[in-house]
Amino acid sequence: MGLTKLFSLGGVVMWPLLAFSLLATTLIFERLLFWLKIYQHQERLIGQALELYAQKPRAAVELLQQYRQLPLARIFLAGLTLEQSTPEEFRLALESAAQSELPLLKRFNTIFESIIGVAPLLGLLGTILGLIGSFSSLRLGEVAGEEAVGVTSGIGEALVSTAAGLIVAIVTLLFANLFLGLYRRQRAAIQAHSGHLEILYRRYYRRALQRQRSRA
Repeated sequence: MGLTKLFSLGGVVMWPLLAFSLLATTLIFERLLFWLKIYQHQERLIGQALELYAQKPRAAVELLQQYRQLPLARIFLAGLTLEQSTPEEFRLALESAAQSELPLLKRFNTIFESIIGVAPLLGLLGTILGLIGSFSSLRLGEVAGEEAVGVTSGIGEALVSTAAGLIVAIVTLLFANLFLGLYRRQRAAIQAHSGHLEILYRRYYRRALQRQRSRA
């Protein structure tokens, strides 16, 4: 039995399930590319920037500005480009920038959750409609022969929509959990690297104060 035949057997609910599957596929590819870009470049960049900042702060800022498309680079720049900031102001700038980046890291999570919840219900609705159609053709007393065979085949066909809804939900759930795990790892990395940068900034700030006092 071909896919076209299965699609037609699923009934009218197969159309929204098809739309959900296409939407989920598009968003999954977008998220895969997003996270691939982050894990290809960001860790190496942040390591270089932290090492460079300890010796040449301006050079570190210039390096980060070349990678503004990465979340951690934008977070670091929010603090490093704040002129004459105290360590407390620097920390607040990093925290505010990190909070503004979190929605981007969790992007499309609500859509994934909606698809995971609605797709099985649509499949169940399609099955119920198919069963109603099958039993409506069965007249009282005609429980054997061709009528019974027709009802049995109709029940099997009605289950196609349930299977389709479960497939869409399961595949979407697997990728949604993957992206959620990547988000949690990225959030932990933001906290760790931001803390490291804050320590370096506090040392830089103390040295700057000492130089000012020595000149006075």
